[in-house]
Amino acid sequence: MTDILIYNARIRTMTSGDDGAVAEFTAVAIADGQIVQVGSDDELLRTVDAGAEAIDAQGATLTPGLIDSHMHPVWGAELAVGIDFGGVTSLDRVREMIADVAARSPKDSWIRGWNLDYKVFPDGIHGSLLDEAAGGRPVFVLFYDLHTGLANAAGLQAAGVDGTEQFADASLVVSDNEGVPTGELREMPAYMLLTDAIPAEDQADVLDAITAILQESAAVGVTSAAVMDGRDRTLQLLDGLEARDGGLPVRLHVALWHQPGDSDELVDHRMNLLGKTGRHYDVSMIKMFIDGVIDSGTAWLHWPDSQGESTRPFWNSVERYAEVAARYHQAGFQLATHSCGDAGVAEAMKVYTTLDSTAGNGAHHRIEHLETLTDGDVEQLATTKTVASMQPLHMQWREADHSDPWTERLGTERVNRSFRTQDLIQAGVQVCLGSDWPVAEQDPRIGMAWARLRRTPGEADAPVFEPEQRLTGLQALLGYTRWAADALGREDLGRIQPGARADLALWAQDPVDADADELVELPVQLTVRDGVIVHRG
Repeated sequence: MTDILIYNARIRTMTSGDDGAVAEFTAVAIADGQIVQVGSDDELLRTVDAGAEAIDAQGATLTPGLIDSHMHPVWGAELAVGIDFGGVTSLDRVREMIADVAARSPKDSWIRGWNLDYKVFPDGIHGSLLDEAAGGRPVFVLFYDLHTGLANAAGLQAAGVDGTEQFADASLVVSDNEGVPTGELREMPAYMLLTDAIPAEDQADVLDAITAILQESAAVGVTSAAVMDGRDRTLQLLDGLEARDGGLPVRLHVALWHQPGDSDELVDHRMNLLGKTGRHYDVSMIKMFIDGVIDSGTAWLHWPDSQGESTRPFWNSVERYAEVAARYHQAGFQLATHSCGDAGVAEAMKVYTTLDSTAGNGAHHRIEHLETLTDGDVEQLATTKTVASMQPLHMQWREADHSDPWTERLGTERVNRSFRTQDLIQAGVQVCLGSDWPVAEQDPRIGMAWARLRRTPGEADAPVFEPEQRLTGLQALLGYTRWAADALGREDLGRIQPGARADLALWAQDPVDADADELVELPVQLTVRDGVIVHRG
């Protein structure tokens, strides 16, 4: 029995057979969450059940639902709170924003913020720079990449952080020459000392925030997302969301998060969670960090950055990384390793080559970010069949004059080898695209525009970064549909064909043919997840 019929549509099936060509047929029938038939309007309208909802697309373009290959909708909802410093590069403006909140807050309340740009601190990161604005209140803010936190002295004191903390990885409570913490907290284990000390938000509010984030994604055509920070709490919150009316508006593929200091008992615990599912989520991956980020000097590069840093892995023992990677692989997990630096990418591939390249879900193991690569790294990625999960919109913090911290750290030679999306595709590497929200905007239209333009959409005079790496409109859409589904080992997602899940997006105009600068405003008229309409424009 047909539940929904979409007809009079311009359809891009994104199957491997047509590789994105516009299909001859114009109608799709959906039943029980699956695509059951594709054909002509006349054919399907004649056979549609009386109780089905027939939707006249009026010539709009139907594509598979989009897949965000890297996102943090749960942990991000807990971290992206307080002042949004997005777009602010002036310390004076940051202070003004903090002072405004302080003037409206009790004396003992925490001031929180996120999306802070490294450009705010050209002379060094220090929490004391925020003290006067906070008026004695404890402050904790996160930089945009979620790899560095900043607290003032009151915040550090409230959390009991004194600079003597030791970590099982490269995390660091930065201290001055006298051993006094500056407030800079490098990497998650360090700044989680603060987040764990701050009073938690009400769980109902957190659930509301996660729902809002996922609804925003659904409204721009996203039907699936890879969640790259799964913990026990993540699964508890997802179960809570699925118990609510409407459940999850976006299908979630969860990667459990392994930290370097985690014990064998925790490894065993996570192994027991492989295959855990809800109505619209599943646990299939393990996420590990082999390095940090380029901006703060915690990435792992083949040779040092301009400040002599980025020379070591996040793990104190890469042998331990290889050991737990093998255990998770043998259990059937797909491995997803964070690496911004080229040396980290090379080490992850070295470990992957010791394993069968295919995970239990049929997908190849993957690396996340890959911001700079040598020619040898590109060749090795193709040889090992490693998935490159990338976010070209992370280039938005770069400056034309190379004055931004990311570029200054890398230097000109390595910058010219950054975000090598087209090189990877031409080499035969499997590429998928995502947002990394809340690091960058979750809107896939912005992500596709950056992949195509390599500059700020809507600003024709903006600098273009490595123009030879620009993707075509078709490649960008593939990166968010079939390629992203293949990266998850899901042949039933990312394409329009009988037997596939009914995850669909209806666009006012073809996103492949649309001008890339105008793509960011292109309306999504309808989003269908698993045969249920989750958005109507």
